[in-house]
Amino acid sequence: MQLTISKLSKTYTNGVKAIRNVSLTLNEGMFGLLGPNGAGKSSLMRTIATLQEADEGTIQLDDINVLKQKTEVRQLLGYLPQEFGVYPKISAEQMLDHIAKLKGVSNKGERKELVNYLLDKVNLYKDKRKNLGTYSGGMKQRFGIAQALMGKPRLIIVDEPTAGLDPAERNRFYNLLSEIGLNTIVILSTHIVEDVSTLCSRFAIICEGEVLFSGTPADAINQLNGKIYSKTISKQDVDNYKRNYKVISTQLKAGELSIRVLSDSNPRDGFTQVYPDLEDVYFTSIGSRVDINTI
Repeated sequence: MQLTISKLSKTYTNGVKAIRNVSLTLNEGMFGLLGPNGAGKSSLMRTIATLQEADEGTIQLDDINVLKQKTEVRQLLGYLPQEFGVYPKISAEQMLDHIAKLKGVSNKGERKELVNYLLDKVNLYKDKRKNLGTYSGGMKQRFGIAQALMGKPRLIIVDEPTAGLDPAERNRFYNLLSEIGLNTIVILSTHIVEDVSTLCSRFAIICEGEVLFSGTPADAINQLNGKIYSKTISKQDVDNYKRNYKVISTQLKAGELSIRVLSDSNPRDGFTQVYPDLEDVYFTSIGSRVDINTI
């Protein structure tokens, strides 16, 4: 299965250009969509999920026209939006059973087996009879993941899925997505670089509605080989360094500021060359558009 997005654009009535001429090709496996808050990730996800119209462009899922054949797409889709509501007085078990019916699982025994399997996968099995209104934020997020996986979807969209998850829950989620991504198209929209570097064989960086990079993490990192330098400085000197070097990221450690700069040659002045990582790629790509101190 292949998802092909071609020259897609969307402008809202308030004039915000949320998606600008986006073209991407996604095959089975994990695809990361990386960008800061407000970059257009959620707008792109909602369009793919048939929840809003595009102004221009096309989306094709194999032989299905996503923008026109919405019912066919929804039969193959699992979707976890960034924000979603739950019915507070229904248990997780009851809600998933209802969703399974809507997905066409008519056999009661098969539904029960499927519901229990998914609840176990997201570590909610012991809480399956509790009302959803009693769930914590992290538990609701895990329930959202379970409902997105119902019905063996061929296309799964998860928008900021690790928000609110503790490290153990996040690791469990990583393992689950890696497992289902073997024969499914999974789009992971996030602003967390670790999510992409851990899970995704291919990814794109999006900012202000535009795709700034698309490819593999390894290819992206290789483009910066020999160009990233690091130095620890006093916090009060940071503005001076920003004037004289292309500072791509800063990190405060024990009262001292570690900075990373992009340079085609050794800037000397106490800098040490370091191996680039995906965060360097990310900050280098969006640095001219977004203040790194606001991310």
